[in-house]
Amino acid sequence: MAGFDITDGIRKAFLAGVGAVATGVEKSSELVDDFIAKGEITVEQGKALNEELSRKAQSAVDDAGDTLLRTRMQAMSAEDRAAYAAKVAKMAEEMAAETVEVEVEEAPAEDATDKKSE
Repeated sequence: MAGFDITDGIRKAFLAGVGAVATGVEKSSELVDDFIAKGEITVEQGKALNEELSRKAQSAVDDAGDTLLRTRMQAMSAEDRAAYAAKVAKMAEEMAAETVEVEVEEAPAEDATDKKSE
């Protein structure tokens, strides 16, 4: 099997899993919306159910990502893992140091002549 990259295969499996989870959440949301439309559950119950489904889907995606990362790191040598960990730590420090710049527009100042006429 020349040219076969196990991490590429794992990545494809991960992406397929994420796609399956996303499709499942989408179909579940449609089902909940149908129940709401038919009056079988209330809107509040539907919202709660959708939130729970989304939370569980996100948890499944996170778990799959952790598994993918663990598998990738197991394929690395100890030296490669240490270098990778250092790279990730540096990226985390850079992200923590970043500040969000917000551009604030000042309200136009009232013209002094307008106040005199009042």
